[in-house]
Amino acid sequence: MDDTSFTDEEALQFHSSGRPGKLEIAATKPLTTQRDLTLAYSPGVAVPCLRIADDETLSYEYTNRGNVVAVISNGTAVLGLGNIGAAAAKPVMEGKAVLFKRFADIDGIDIEVDTTDVDEFVNCVRYLGKGIGGINLEDIKAPECFVIEQRLRELMDIPVFHDDQHGTAIITTAGLINALQLTGRTLGDSKMVVNGAGAASIACVELLKAMGMKHDNVVLCDSKGVIHQGREAGMNQWKSAHAANTDARTLADAMKGADVFVGLSVKGAVNKEMVASMAARPIIFAMANPDPEITPEEVREVRDDAITATGRSDYPNQINNVLGFPYIFRGALDVRASTINDEMKIAAAHALAELAREDIPDEVDKAYGGQRLRYGPDYIVPVPFDPRLIVAVPSAVAKAAMDSGVARRPVEDLDQYRRELTQRLDPTASSLQVAFEVVRANPRRVVFAEGEEEQVIRAALAFRNAGYGTPVLIGREHRIKETMKSIGLDESADLEIHNARLSSENTKYAEFLYGRLQRQGYLFRDCQRMVNQDRNVFAACMVMQEDADAMVTGATRSYSVALEDITRVIDPSPGERVIGLQMVVAKGRTVFIADTNVHEVPTAEALADIAI
Repeated sequence: MDDTSFTDEEALQFHSSGRPGKLEIAATKPLTTQRDLTLAYSPGVAVPCLRIADDETLSYEYTNRGNVVAVISNGTAVLGLGNIGAAAAKPVMEGKAVLFKRFADIDGIDIEVDTTDVDEFVNCVRYLGKGIGGINLEDIKAPECFVIEQRLRELMDIPVFHDDQHGTAIITTAGLINALQLTGRTLGDSKMVVNGAGAASIACVELLKAMGMKHDNVVLCDSKGVIHQGREAGMNQWKSAHAANTDARTLADAMKGADVFVGLSVKGAVNKEMVASMAARPIIFAMANPDPEITPEEVREVRDDAITATGRSDYPNQINNVLGFPYIFRGALDVRASTINDEMKIAAAHALAELAREDIPDEVDKAYGGQRLRYGPDYIVPVPFDPRLIVAVPSAVAKAAMDSGVARRPVEDLDQYRRELTQRLDPTASSLQVAFEVVRANPRRVVFAEGEEEQVIRAALAFRNAGYGTPVLIGREHRIKETMKSIGLDESADLEIHNARLSSENTKYAEFLYGRLQRQGYLFRDCQRMVNQDRNVFAACMVMQEDADAMVTGATRSYSVALEDITRVIDPSPGERVIGLQMVVAKGRTVFIADTNVHEVPTAEALADIAI
């Protein structure tokens, strides 16, 4: 059974075990003494209340308003389930709120409005704005969702965002940007067919047109066929806005010669003959849920040159809204944007597309079972657990909000803002930020002893790119270049590489080592062999001869073996001990543990030295 498989009983147990549901409220201030209670409630709470009464914007300073998004639905179009009502939609809305917290540290609250009347829904929601920072509309059927969102955007001065429309559009657009690049196309010269004329489809078309896709190059289809100029059956104002000037009347007609297919309709809507009729190197986004319009396997049977994407996690290129909404709201909230406009959506799409083209961190590969994720036809959008999303997307959205004039609290230093974003979800970032800044101000040469290993090469590049100093890789240059090429890195990257066997410093290092070890029974040729063959010894000699400031090792050897290699070359400072130190970081708490590596049974004196 794979990670996406489950039984009904497992799902019910997950939601009912312990405290039912998926959310709780946790206090952010201490409530352990009478004084705490006095400050948190009466009479202490009156002070911020009066300040806010004088200046409403202070509600962002004295309450959690600036970090709260309400997830609001009436349950009329729950994905894959249809109109199930407000109460039945609550598990979905709770899930959405949990994702806000997990991926962007936003406090999501779910609100289920028990009405299908547009006026009643709008009237209910419009008065919530003074206590929250933004509204995420969810699972509301079309065309009512268009009216509801538009009216709330006009009535409220906080971001109102229908994720089923715009979230899908943003992630789809990000994927298309890269798919078009890989196939040598641009938005302006591509012909696209969109099947399905609901909220998500129309939002996709509108965003792509805002980015440069030509009106006449987009053919929108629904269950009645092509939405063309002059058609009257099954039309509304939103469909009419995208009616094409075309002779095509069926989906099969429209697909002939098309560069791109975007499906947000139903399983089986597309057949292999339709795919075979498309242009060379077709792009096929079959995103019907839970099953696509056509599967990637079926596409490959007739077109091995196609790039495919779906809404499912068991295929490459999942178009998943979780890549968007948490981070878009994070950026909007942080600059107190009054709305989420097209400029912010476009910025988010470009940020996602650019992130997919960057090198993939080790932790992402590990999170996905060791898959070698590399930019290309099978990897055109980031994956949800990429830790870089929290920096890339919110910072792009915040900048776009500032540039377009909707930010009411602009960020003065974007670099500092990016560092703050990193700290939100990575507790080590805040703990080590001071150390990072010290290192950036005093860059060093650091030797990476196991320079042929993939994770070591990545670490060296990350060290250099972060501005910490100059990495030096120990290894055979051709092997390092081969590894870089195999993992999708630029093999021409300017990295300093030393082959221990061929180094011009070998004699100097061997003489130094012989001077240390000759009284321990080592011959000069023994020392020369160690310098030539043991990368830890070579790296340690570089440090001792001041050719480097520090070394990193341990990726391929155990701690004890690596330490033995190093102590052949380097002694502890006079009066000091060699110890192992681990730092365990949790949110709001950092613990240092020593010694877990060197002193198995330390004496009282040793413990005192370690502690001091």
